[in-house]
Amino acid sequence: MKVREYFKSGEAWVWMNAGAVTICLIMVVGLLGLVAVRGLGHFWPANILQAQYTDNGAVQTVIGEVYDEKVDTAQRLREAGVAIPEGQETVTRYSIKQGNRDLTGQDFRWVMATGLSKQEYPADLVRLERYEWGNLYGRLKSVKESGAEVASGPAAWAELQKRLERSNGIHEQVIAIEKGDIGRINYALENLRLDERRLELKGKLTDQARADLTARRDALNKQYEVLNQKLQTLNQDVSRDSAVFTVADGSEKELPLGKIVSALRPNEMGVLAKAAAYCRNVWAFLTDDPREANTEGGVFPAIFGTVLMVLLMTVLVTPLGVIAAVYLREYASQGIVTQTVRIAVNNLAGVPSIVYGVFGLGFFVYFLGGSIDRLFYPEAAPAPVFGTPGLLWASITLALLTLPVVIVSTEEGLSRIPRALKEGSLALGATKAETLWRVVLPMATPSIMTGVILAIARAAGEVAPLMLVGVVKLAPTLPLDGNAPFLHMERKFMHLGFHIYDVGFQSPNVEAARPLVYATAFLLVLVVAALNLSAVALRNRLREKYKALES
Repeated sequence: MKVREYFKSGEAWVWMNAGAVTICLIMVVGLLGLVAVRGLGHFWPANILQAQYTDNGAVQTVIGEVYDEKVDTAQRLREAGVAIPEGQETVTRYSIKQGNRDLTGQDFRWVMATGLSKQEYPADLVRLERYEWGNLYGRLKSVKESGAEVASGPAAWAELQKRLERSNGIHEQVIAIEKGDIGRINYALENLRLDERRLELKGKLTDQARADLTARRDALNKQYEVLNQKLQTLNQDVSRDSAVFTVADGSEKELPLGKIVSALRPNEMGVLAKAAAYCRNVWAFLTDDPREANTEGGVFPAIFGTVLMVLLMTVLVTPLGVIAAVYLREYASQGIVTQTVRIAVNNLAGVPSIVYGVFGLGFFVYFLGGSIDRLFYPEAAPAPVFGTPGLLWASITLALLTLPVVIVSTEEGLSRIPRALKEGSLALGATKAETLWRVVLPMATPSIMTGVILAIARAAGEVAPLMLVGVVKLAPTLPLDGNAPFLHMERKFMHLGFHIYDVGFQSPNVEAARPLVYATAFLLVLVVAALNLSAVALRNRLREKYKALES
């Protein structure tokens, strides 16, 4: 009887709901913690192991970072053809990130713990991060300038750091010229070509117009020659210095400093030095461009593209959703047609996102974009301008995808506004439009923002439709730059969600890319959370502003 009364009182259901919510929170926090640890731990400078490894009687020197550890049954390894001594039931294996892919052909290798001996962490072991071929592990032997040795032994490390700082500075100048000045000139030259073609199609390409275009083109070409000469000088300057390293097998490799991003000796670094290097690595991940098939470098273009696309989508979906909701609630006659429209809107919220992507590709890109090209950009043919996937079509497709959420949320907010407020406004002489603009919409703003928050949360993580309407593996330029009209809606862009898919499933080096998958996933969660929290803060301010009217 007591148990039955306990359940009838409802207290049991309260505790069950509280337990379910607690379990969900623990799972969410645990998942985020796992992703954060796996991703952010990648940027911490790990110590470098040096050991002797015996494999089938052959003794090799192994140098690298201990990347992973597994305990396997000896029986399973014997079935796989691995020689395991009798009487041993379990075997511990280590994944060593040995780097030096240009020398060994692979970044990682698995070794048996029983085969390792003389394990140590010498202070002079160096980890190089390179622009190509991943990391290199070894010992610094000497530093050269124009082929002549300038430092060796203990003095070489300080000389390497000084000259590496110089080469990185030159590399930044090269990037600034290539992406900035030369990019601007190439953009202007392409516009001149299109202007000439446009005048030719209209029959207005006179000798005077051709001479004017030629003069402008010559001026741009002269600027390009000056910049190209400066670029060649910088490239020669950055390749002046080099360093010689001794790798695990005892061979030597000479590297130009222009191909090295950074050089560290993690084994001799203290906690504070590693923390400083960790902060630099995280900052580089957030601000640099990707390289090495997206398995190295940063994700700044993907962050930029994700945020810009979500903002454009929000600007498009909010007025459309609000107008549709206002019409359905305030103006449309509440009959069978209106009910049918509401049912259709609710059903659209359940349509798979890839269907929206196919629709966006067929209607927005090929039909609408192709029509725009034929009407307004005939000079660019056969190359498409808007008749190809780009930022505009991706934003519109996601706006269409999230439109039902904004409509339903806004309509619910409109239905909760007291009828007396509307009648009072009309009784004071306001028109229906003035009542809608001055009374109804301001009070419904928190509900509108709720719909926008839900739309942002869904749109920021979508990947499937974007693969069809604008996102790419690597975008050569950002959609927003210093060239008029500054915001280039026709350009393709990068996205954090697609970056995760590409690095995790399309990468030629899966092991090296795995930490970046976790790091990018955690970053995507942070970006979505930041966008949502901004919208929530705005909603709360509006709710407080109109709380007095609601009461």
